[in-house]
Amino acid sequence: MPTRILLEGRPGSGKTTALRRLAALLPTRPATGFTTEEIRQSGARVGFALETLEGRRAVLAHVDLPGPPRVGKYGVDLSVMERLALPALRPTESGARLVLIDELGRMELACPAFRDAVDALFVAEVDVVATVHVHRDPFTDALRRRADIEVVPLTAANRDALPGELATRLRQRRADR
Repeated sequence: MPTRILLEGRPGSGKTTALRRLAALLPTRPATGFTTEEIRQSGARVGFALETLEGRRAVLAHVDLPGPPRVGKYGVDLSVMERLALPALRPTESGARLVLIDELGRMELACPAFRDAVDALFVAEVDVVATVHVHRDPFTDALRRRADIEVVPLTAANRDALPGELATRLRQRRADR
């Protein structure tokens, strides 16, 4: 059975950093997916960028984008999800057996095609590690309830060691196949 992990953490807990470190610790493991990061101007957060593991990058959400949809003060550009995120979630096209997703959040989940792609991944024969916010959402709550998905809390106490522990598990999993 594939490894299916949700890394759950509060804002600023290090979810993106942990996922990037995990990818860096598995340089020989074919992986696909994406991360998101804050865009800051003069110290204030003004948006979020999405970057695929292959290095393609675009602004996903920004205070200056009109939306719809809008999530809080940010307009979300759903075309970024369609152009960058969705292709990065197709492991069979790239030969990857590992998909890393940062994050299953309100902005990303505003895209119905993204939700469908995530649903498909969690029943596919690929390993998946995705980050989720601690806040409740019907989509992520349904994933958390599945018996085949492990929810791993990401905290200040474990965030430095966790990427290495997950990398070891994923390398072991690959060797067992």
